[in-house]
Amino acid sequence: MTWTVTPERFDSPDASALRRDYYDEVASRYWQRPATAEEIDEGLSGDGADLLTGPTGAFVVGRFDGKPASCAGLLVVDADTAELTRVFVRPEFRGTGGGGLLLAAVESAARAFGVGQIRLDTRNDLVEARGLYAKHGYREVPAFHRRQYAEHWFAKEL
Repeated sequence: MTWTVTPERFDSPDASALRRDYYDEVASRYWQRPATAEEIDEGLSGDGADLLTGPTGAFVVGRFDGKPASCAGLLVVDADTAELTRVFVRPEFRGTGGGGLLLAAVESAARAFGVGQIRLDTRNDLVEARGLYAKHGYREVPAFHRRQYAEHWFAKEL
């Protein structure tokens, strides 16, 4: 049982399916009910994923024994800072080490862009995500924006 994490276009078939599953999970948790297909489509429409490619960002897909299992994006904010986004591991693959490998791949991409810090925001209900970030050296910081759905802010110096 092995993981691989590689750069991939955000709109490849596997990346698109993972982004859809990501949005389904975060929306369903937030609304405390299953998200509809229409709500997922609406959430993905114009979500800025097109910026997750060079020179403004990167996107990675993780595969467990060749099966698409996880994804993460990186958006370059300025010369020193990038934001981690769309971090997702399908539930059946959680606890197998894929989350840490995703973060390592995104951190490597950030270094290649010359960025010295990665930051992110998340919500109260995304407990697994907050645990993953803390485990891998991200620390809670004061809010760096006031967007909807953000309740916790993290950063890591590279």
